[in-house]
Amino acid sequence: MVTGGCHCGAIQYQVSGEIRGFMHCHCRTCRKINGTVYGSSGMARTSDFEILSGAEQLTDYESSPGKHRCFCNRCGSHIYAFYERQQEFIVLRMGTLDGDPHVRPDAHIWVSQKAPWYEIRDDLPQFDQELESR
Repeated sequence: MVTGGCHCGAIQYQVSGEIRGFMHCHCRTCRKINGTVYGSSGMARTSDFEILSGAEQLTDYESSPGKHRCFCNRCGSHIYAFYERQQEFIVLRMGTLDGDPHVRPDAHIWVSQKAPWYEIRDDLPQFDQELESR
């Protein structure tokens, strides 16, 4: 089990199951939403994800058709996202975890949209778009 939360502490959550599909996404949307060079996220079963406190602070934003991103309405931390067509999983923002999830990133995705001033210097596989198996 791993816990996490937003920057201001209003939202606290736990994940009781496995986190898989840990990717660094370089798409324009992830860069803008996270304010960073890429967004790091992993997949968790919705049934394994529990908001412990602060559910009333979550704000939902549909960033593209059928994809909703959930943020803290106080501090703006992006906690997770979900797809309407695949509600059995959430896309957890790894930077909001408190401890070690005991998984490591698998790849860089959407490298075709990465910031032109950023150079990827690790040995992880790189893909121009999202992986279908995720």
